[in-house]
Amino acid sequence: MIRNINKLLKKAKEKKPPVQNNYEDSKPQDLLYDNFNQNVAMFRSIYRNCSDVMFRSFLLFGKTRAMIIYIEGLSDIEGIENYVLTPFMQETANASPSLNEFFETKMPVSKVKKIELFADCVESISSGNPLLLCEGEQDGYSLGLAKWEQRAIEEPVAEGGIRGSREGFTESLQIGTSLLRRIIKSPALKIQTMKIGSYSRTNVALAYIEGVADQTLIDEMMNRLKRIEIDGILESGYIEEMIEDNPYSPFPQIMTTERPDIACSNLLEGRAVILVEGTPFSLIAPISFFSLLQSHEDYYQRFMIGTIIRWLRYLFLLVSLLFPSLYVAILTFHHEMVPAQLLLSMASSREAVPFPAIVEALLMEIAFEALREAGVRLPKQIGSAVSIVGALVIGQAAVDAGLVSAPMVIVVAITGISSFMIPRYVAGIAIRMLRFPIMLLASTLGLLGIMMAIISIAIHLCTLRSFGVPYLAPLAPLKVRELKDVLWRSPLWMMDTRPHLTGESNLYRQSPGQAPSPKKGGDTE
Repeated sequence: MIRNINKLLKKAKEKKPPVQNNYEDSKPQDLLYDNFNQNVAMFRSIYRNCSDVMFRSFLLFGKTRAMIIYIEGLSDIEGIENYVLTPFMQETANASPSLNEFFETKMPVSKVKKIELFADCVESISSGNPLLLCEGEQDGYSLGLAKWEQRAIEEPVAEGGIRGSREGFTESLQIGTSLLRRIIKSPALKIQTMKIGSYSRTNVALAYIEGVADQTLIDEMMNRLKRIEIDGILESGYIEEMIEDNPYSPFPQIMTTERPDIACSNLLEGRAVILVEGTPFSLIAPISFFSLLQSHEDYYQRFMIGTIIRWLRYLFLLVSLLFPSLYVAILTFHHEMVPAQLLLSMASSREAVPFPAIVEALLMEIAFEALREAGVRLPKQIGSAVSIVGALVIGQAAVDAGLVSAPMVIVVAITGISSFMIPRYVAGIAIRMLRFPIMLLASTLGLLGIMMAIISIAIHLCTLRSFGVPYLAPLAPLKVRELKDVLWRSPLWMMDTRPHLTGESNLYRQSPGQAPSPKKGGDTE
């Protein structure tokens, strides 16, 4: 019986389910008819029960039937009236040129494309570009009059800073690519666009610098993007989860950013950037673990300040990961490690607490995470107030009630503040997730459990890859030349070479020997 069940399960796994609702299988592939009425009837059938799709019929040059099809809210209505309907309807029949000649000489629309397939016509209409059908013409004409409401360019809320650009990506893909072009003006910046999603048909752009990014890396990223078969892409997180190397790792293998300057700096280092229509968050790959701990202000401030802040970031990363576990391990197993006076003070503060240290730590950590998430989800006007007041009130009330000790509140507060030092939100979430199993190991095995957790995390990070790039590069494998932008932030005039990612690389990014010197600048006397 068990064997039969196992055989059935094995057969079910081997059978690959058919892709349902695949756009490539369902979209009409036929050519447009050479009959005007049949074309109009076909499009009315395709867009039945779509009240926002408008069919506007008129006479072309006063004698030929024509129709323009567009979607309200996606097309420029004023442009349709002024640049399409008015010129065509005012042109007299006697002096009317051919349709192609009219497009070239008298129609003030810069982008006009001839379309032969029904599928391409539907694509044009859905993208906001009106479709023009004319009697006697088998082909349709896509008019570049797309226009919809969009958010203005603003500073990213989650990636603010004291110094640097105040511009951030918006939900518009065209604005995103234009922001990249404004910074990197070289034609070597290549942007390849595709559509993903059988229903959403979301525009996704892959940007890279030709000659700097390795072509094998770009080919691999294109293959992974083209392999995605899904009904819709609503955010770049869909793409990220579909193309990462190890989906079961808590650590992100793709970095997200809203800042064009960060995206361009990674492009100049040989990485690729993925922009998705409908979200301001772009994806950067490949990355390393140290990329997640670097901030844009590290390079905008003087190198000594950037180095000190980076060291603080590394220190508080360890505090955020290990501080509650060390506290639990010491209180549970290793009392001899604490000075006698401090141990007596901690014991007196825990005298009325009925729970062991691990329960105490879990209660406070879960409460702190709940307050943090509540502050994020609530409206901005009350979110910060709830998180701060809630932490103060709940912490003080818990100490007064004897549920937790005052030292534990201090430990959790320092841990929470330390997690805010991590520049990337996704990396902070990974550290917060790992904190809980490490605390459980510390409560059962003490410092031995913490060491086991650290070794396990180190082994996992050493085996992790981001599009083939080692996650701990350039520390493991060791590349001494590239450590100048990892353990510290070297002066810009010392960083002559780019990080080596995959394959052949364009090694030098600037001319060597550019250190500032009074002799080079000339004598001021």
